[in-house]
Amino acid sequence: MNLDHLQLQHRTRRQFLRGVGQFSLGAIALRALGAAPAAVDTANPLAVRPPHYPARVKRVIYLHMSGGPPHLDLFDYKPELVKRDGQLAPDDFIKGRRFAFTSGTPTLLGTRRTFSQHGSAGIWMSDAVPHFQGLADDLCVIKSMHTDQFNHTPAELLLFTGSPRGGRPSLGSWVTYGLGSENENLPGFVVLISSGTQPSAGQSAWGTGFLPSVFQGVQCRSKGDPVLYVSDPPGMSRTLRRQTLDALRTLNEQQAKEFGHPETLTRIAQYELAFRMQASVPEVMDISREPREVLEAYGASPGEASFANNCLLGRRLLEKGVRFVQLFDWGWDFHGTRPMEDIREGLTRKMARTDKPVAALIRDLKARGLLDDTLVVWGGEFGRTPFREGRTAASDVLGRDHFPDAFTVLLAGGGVKRGLCYGETDELGFSVTRDKVHVHDLQATILHLLGFDHERLTHRFQGRDFRLTDVHGRVVHDILT
Repeated sequence: MNLDHLQLQHRTRRQFLRGVGQFSLGAIALRALGAAPAAVDTANPLAVRPPHYPARVKRVIYLHMSGGPPHLDLFDYKPELVKRDGQLAPDDFIKGRRFAFTSGTPTLLGTRRTFSQHGSAGIWMSDAVPHFQGLADDLCVIKSMHTDQFNHTPAELLLFTGSPRGGRPSLGSWVTYGLGSENENLPGFVVLISSGTQPSAGQSAWGTGFLPSVFQGVQCRSKGDPVLYVSDPPGMSRTLRRQTLDALRTLNEQQAKEFGHPETLTRIAQYELAFRMQASVPEVMDISREPREVLEAYGASPGEASFANNCLLGRRLLEKGVRFVQLFDWGWDFHGTRPMEDIREGLTRKMARTDKPVAALIRDLKARGLLDDTLVVWGGEFGRTPFREGRTAASDVLGRDHFPDAFTVLLAGGGVKRGLCYGETDELGFSVTRDKVHVHDLQATILHLLGFDHERLTHRFQGRDFRLTDVHGRVVHDILT
């Protein structure tokens, strides 16, 4: 039964008249045109559902570098910026712009990294990413990304929920809402966090907003119990747990029949999934089962908590049918206020812990025949300025401020052109000059690869149909095969 129909059975006349807008001729016409996704199965909300059209990819692994990687020191080489290092930033480049921690006229900051070209397309990459260099022919490097937000929390919310304010469903939740899960014993959407800190947007980055909570991301840990509180408490056997859940299910079904609230059905589904996860999650999260050469390729260590472990766990989860895996790695806020935020030694150390496992992940997916129908995304919520961060002008540490006007995102996998460098910024890296890609465009493109028209993947809430891209977004067809 459709969740909307179930709720309608229990509406009063006043509630019906208040929400009559959803039954207008316009709304009926939109639904007739397919504006709404397939109805959610109330007995199994995570049942597999078809997309709008044949998909290029079945699954996504999104590697988010929380804080904003310094793209000018990694992928966007600016010889002119190097030449003019230490000069005052041109007034016409900074006039009317706001920055998080910089005011007045800052000094230009050329990269201290050594750049070289790689792959058949001659993609520029710095010495900070030696393992990415060997993957140049597998990557689509988008150098023309831009966003509307210059602080971490609203920028991450915009990237993952389509709005800089909380309360909207996340990208992974939209995907599982639209497609369901291929493995009934695992969540459709799993989140892994490294470097000891959650992203600035917190759990909203994988929350469901107004969607049923069964579609939210399940946070797993690479050390200790994979999922908190999923284990049976002391003194409770598996049989007793099953009897308890059966009793709860009966009560919840009675409540659902009486009140018709979709969250009651969600609660039933979550209890049942948690019971099945007790057996399936420990197995899939045990990377000690991997051959030594695989562990060495990733730089992973069983029993530890690290980004490398999470990359390997991500591959294992994708292999088992998890639809959307999201990795968050903290520590990319390269302001230069501390040595670890320096674009020289600090960036070298940070990339040493990350580019090897990402490269191993892509090669591993490729070797297992999974890359052709998996999309890999790597990037942050924004970029870094072409000038020194204002607070560090007299410091020996070199850092950059937040910068929303231009940054770089990497894609790899099914449906994406390989060995492509897309978009361009000006000679100093202040603005995009060719092939702009907004974060809403990236969202629309990811959904397109999964088989969705981003304008039709909607959910009715408070009298209107909401979607991830709000009223924006276009598919970037030029990067697609």
